[in-house]
Amino acid sequence: MTICGIEIKGSEAIIAVASLDNQALTHVALSTKKIALEDDDEAANVKAFAAQVQAFVQANAISRIAIKKRSKKGEFAGGPTTFKIEGVFQLLDGVEVTLLSPQTINAQNKKHTFELPATLNKYQHEAYKAACSALVKK
Repeated sequence: MTICGIEIKGSEAIIAVASLDNQALTHVALSTKKIALEDDDEAANVKAFAAQVQAFVQANAISRIAIKKRSKKGEFAGGPTTFKIEGVFQLLDGVEVTLLSPQTINAQNKKHTFELPATLNKYQHEAYKAACSALVKK
């Protein structure tokens, strides 16, 4: 089973794909590591971003996505752009999208201790943990 983990930071969706085979978690290395949304005030840019996301999902045969949730209010609240990006992923046809809280991800990581493979860039770690959390949770 394969799942795409996503962490949304600023105007970027950081991507890491994880696979679970016989209780072993592995990183699926892809050429696309992040997709950026340029100037989200322009509808054309949001549509272009949505098309990019759709193309990525189809090209990599992704059917499940786990997104690390951002807070809606408070000190660490996500910006408006991050919620637009999240919405684009939730609108994808034929893709099951799950939102995971940082607390859930940390609890799963504590319980299962996800190895962070060398094939991951440092900025992809949270996205990978989100994918692993969703895989071990189901």
